Formats: sequence, C-alpha cells, structure tokens
Amino acid sequence: AAAPPRGRSADSSARGIVSFRLLSVGGRWLRRSRPGESYDTAPEPRRGGGEVGYHRPMKDPDGPILRAEQARYLESLLPPRDALLREMEKRALEEGIPISDPEVGRLLEIEARACGARRILEIGTAIGYGTLCLARGAPAARITSLDRSPEMLAAAREYLERGGVADRVELVEGEALETLPALRDRFDLVYIDAEKTQYRRLLDLTLPKLEVGGLVVVDNLLWKGRVAEPGAGEEDPETRAIAAFNGYFSIHPQLAAVILPLGDGVGLATKTRPLVTELGGPF
Repeated sequence: AAAPPRGRSADSSARGIVSFRLLSVGGRWLRRSRPGESYDTAPEPRRGGGEVGYHRPMKDPDGPILRAEQARYLESLLPPRDALLREMEKRALEEGIPISDPEVGRLLEIEARACGARRILEIGTAIGYGTLCLARGAPAARITSLDRSPEMLAAAREYLERGGVADRVELVEGEALETLPALRDRFDLVYIDAEKTQYRRLLDLTLPKLEVGGLVVVDNLLWKGRVAEPGAGEEDPETRAIAAFNGYFSIHPQLAAVILPLGDGVGLATKTRPLVTELGGPF
C-alpha cells in the first residue's frame, strides 16, 4: 500500500494510497483522460470494458521517484485490469483503503507464477487486492493472509469469492506479530505490506518459515521518497523505521536483496541460506 501523500492529493486517508487520475476540488471530481492534460480541461476519463478505468499514476507528483514523463510512459504500458480489480481500486479510492499499486499487483502475479509458489504468506490483507493478484499468478498455491481488521477481512473474503479463489485462501484475523509465530507451514513466497514500524520484526519472524530459494516482497520501501531526504524520520516514526529497515534488508546475511523504484518502492529478495535456528542452533 502506498505512503500517505503530502500537499495536494486525491486521498486524505491516514494510511493513504497514491492518487488516481481523479482530483477532488470543492467536492467535485475533475478527470483527466490522457497524460499531460490538465484536470480542468479533460473531456472524459479513460474507459475500459465499458466502465471508467481507475488508473493510478506510477508515482505521485508530490513525492516523485521517476521523472513525470517516465512515470506516464510506464503507466501507459500497464495492461488494463479486469472489472473486479477496477472495482477494488475504486472502492480503495473512495474509502481511503491502502491497497497495492496496480504495477505492484502485476509484479506479485509475475513473481508468484515465476517461482511456481505452492504456499504463499501475505502480511496485510486489506480488501484482498494483492491477495487476488497472488492467487491468479499461482493457480495451484494456497495462501495464508493476515490482517488485524475483521471489516477488511470480510470485504476481502467477498472479493476473493467473486474472483473464484477463496477456496485457496486462509484469512487470519489478528495482529501479525502475534499470529505469525503460531503458523506451522513453510512458504515459497512472502509479501509484507503491513504496519511500517513493524517491518523488521515481521521479517525476522517470517524468514524461518521461508524455504531456501523462496522470495520476499516488501512494499513501500521508498515511502514517497522521504527515506532519502536529509533528516529522514526525525519527526515521523514510519519514515525512520523504513529507512532503518532498508539497510537491514539490503545486507541481511540470509538474503540476496534489492530495492526497486516500482510503485512506492518494492523490496525483492531471495533466501540464499537457512538461518542458524533452522539448523538447530545457536551453536
């Protein structure tokens, strides 16, 4: 899920999502159909499959990682989402629900398919957008998804049922730091998109459950570029926590990791060796 925007934005959620190509001004939605058009002159929004397509920019203008023309170009290459994903994007916009960026959802689908995942762990379900992408990418996989909100899990269950994947997804309610230790399965892919101040502890609890050669995907690691600003996190505990996590993640001795400027920054790693505790240690 994307970092909360600063300055002008189409979303005022506390946890936040990046802007769609829609802007609310004085309670009225202004729409832009093509990159480069101003919001107040656009005749119609882009459409797909007979419905308005809710397409979010690759980068929010208030926290650029790519140059604007690069972001628009990459956005134009994204394949259209189906009606169910577009409905979820629309709801996320209207209700301020943090979900994966469309390009991150695409990455999740690709990674799940490429590694042939049979068991997937997701930490941070929200309404199930990332869950659905993972399930579609790995049609033989079983997914365990954790979230502390019963309301979000109920919404996710409905969307997953409509997507035809609910029978392969176990939704677990509770704080991830409390529910993770109780999991006995081992996983081929882990996706972390939860409370940012808990990222390091979540990774520590997850790695012993990940197979060697398995993948870790972590969202929001550039946090709208704030982690790279001078004095990052001096007044923001989330920025401070992510900045510290990025160093830990990048040099972790059991991981080969990289942070990509995709969406709001995505960490991608593979587990290269077992932890000492997996070998019966400490020795």
